[in-house]
Amino acid sequence: MPRKKPGGRSGWSSAPLTWRDVCALGLALPEVEESTSYGTPSLKVRGKLLLRLREDGETLAMRIDPDDRDFLLATNPDTFFTTDHYRGWPAILVRLSRVRGAHLRELMEDSWRHMASKRAIAARDRGASPPARRVAGRPRAHSRRAR
Repeated sequence: MPRKKPGGRSGWSSAPLTWRDVCALGLALPEVEESTSYGTPSLKVRGKLLLRLREDGETLAMRIDPDDRDFLLATNPDTFFTTDHYRGWPAILVRLSRVRGAHLRELMEDSWRHMASKRAIAARDRGASPPARRVAGRPRAHSRRAR
């Protein structure tokens, strides 16, 4: 069965998500960039970790609000879990084989909103184009005003 694009009425098909699917969802958000974390592929917002693919290639470690984490752990333990390593941190582990694309997109956007610039959030809420990404370490170009 072919996948449906995110945003459709039914979200994604029930086929397991891949890292490529996760990137497509994440890179649709302003200020998100592909990177690495602990030697694994990751997505970051303004240099801060949003999520990463764990070494097993089947699980995401994702930043999340602790209240949301506790709710997800209690209501859907087949999809969301944690280990001692992540206890006390605002993170949750997500089984790619179990999570639906529409649900992951919603969780990613919630986490993104805690990390993105106010400007990027306002632009997204207005439906405007996202602010241009700046290459890290490069100074911003200043316009010269006529004197």
